[in-house]
Amino acid sequence: AQADSVRMLVQSSPLAGSQYYALDAFWTEIKVGDTLTLVREPDNPHDPRAIRVEWQGEKLGYLPRAENRAVAAEMDAGSRLGARIAELRESRNVWQRVRVEVFVVL
Repeated sequence: AQADSVRMLVQSSPLAGSQYYALDAFWTEIKVGDTLTLVREPDNPHDPRAIRVEWQGEKLGYLPRAENRAVAAEMDAGSRLGARIAELRESRNVWQRVRVEVFVVL
């Protein structure tokens, strides 16, 4: 069988800001491997390189500001990017609960 596309991993990051959005409401539904949608927010007042992370249309958080420069540049250039949930962990530390993988689709 031949694959329709090749995915190259370009970033693995914790999910930022999840304590402010829908993560807790969907915690029992989301699974490792679930597809995530990345949405550029160039007008975000806190970060002009902001990249919102959504699961099934629900905002879960953002890629961390310290790690979003290259992904934002690729999105702005029109590159095909994808994302998925790489890890879920029960933790009181919100930075350790979800790990997101971002990949380029070739």
